[in-house]
Amino acid sequence: MTLRTRLLVLVSALVVLAGVGTASVLHASARADRRDHAVAGGPKITAGTVALTTRGRMIFRNMAWGPHRDELTSVPASDPSGPRTASKVKCLRFYAAGGTGVCLQSLHGPVQDTYRAVILDSRLRVTARYDVPGIPSRARVSPSGRYAAWTAFVGGDSYAGTNFSTRTAVVDTRTGRLTPSLEAFRVVKDGRTYHAADVNFWGVTFAADDRTFYATLATGGRTYLVRGDLRARTLTTLHPNVECPSLSPDGTRVAYKKRVKGLPKDAPWHLYVLNLHTLRETPLAEPRSVDDQAVWRDDHTLVYALPGDYGADLYTVPSDGTGKPRRISTAAVSPAYVNRPSSE
Repeated sequence: MTLRTRLLVLVSALVVLAGVGTASVLHASARADRRDHAVAGGPKITAGTVALTTRGRMIFRNMAWGPHRDELTSVPASDPSGPRTASKVKCLRFYAAGGTGVCLQSLHGPVQDTYRAVILDSRLRVTARYDVPGIPSRARVSPSGRYAAWTAFVGGDSYAGTNFSTRTAVVDTRTGRLTPSLEAFRVVKDGRTYHAADVNFWGVTFAADDRTFYATLATGGRTYLVRGDLRARTLTTLHPNVECPSLSPDGTRVAYKKRVKGLPKDAPWHLYVLNLHTLRETPLAEPRSVDDQAVWRDDHTLVYALPGDYGADLYTVPSDGTGKPRRISTAAVSPAYVNRPSSE
């Protein structure tokens, strides 16, 4: 091959690479541009004031394409598919109670994204920020608003190989005291202190006493419902095969996702409710696999997300195993009911 031929090959390769790069940039730009425009037939959204203390409201992350995508958005709890009010505050995951919110956000960097947890007051003003070590997964606030918790997926733990493990943090929003990982708490399993390198926790849900909480413990290839004590710094196993618990407003039951034999490995969960006094399980009427930490709308109804055209839609189902699931809102995820209504 002559020098002239080599130069022609080099120039041709550079032209092809430049063309591919330009096409990729234009495609990404066009895709981003589409995301900024509302889709005909989508929910009506206007900018406005969103507060965590307004009675009878549901607040969630809006997933509809347009200028308000990913913003915390408010609708009447009695009309969840109605017109939305968007707040300009963007979150990946969100929850609120007692006038306090926790918003898990991504920060786009030149090499990779980083993540943080932001504590919000009742008017969505930032009161504290905390680094989050990985991709955010779950978020919860105690009913009084004093405690907030979040879970993130992290990599690098030797026992996990190439898989992700989790870190779950709890913060006292009144004092700012942070517990970066529940792995610092003592685990009591089958009545004895339990030590294992593969212990993981996720999906905190708080009781009303600002002391008790529930979460998922994973170890040895199994999962358990654990009851946590913020003062004693202990976690005690209660029931097997429980993930992403959610405590009912009256504190008597836990809704959760349970791995069911015979289902596909990538969609193995069905929703159940566990009576904490009798440990009796009740399967719910949702036949699809649910990979979410459900929210109690009231003592009788659960709300959860399933995949939808815009990423996720919200569904509801009775907590006693009767009835059938019903979609209540499109393009929405991470709902929180502030000043809960007594009934729909």
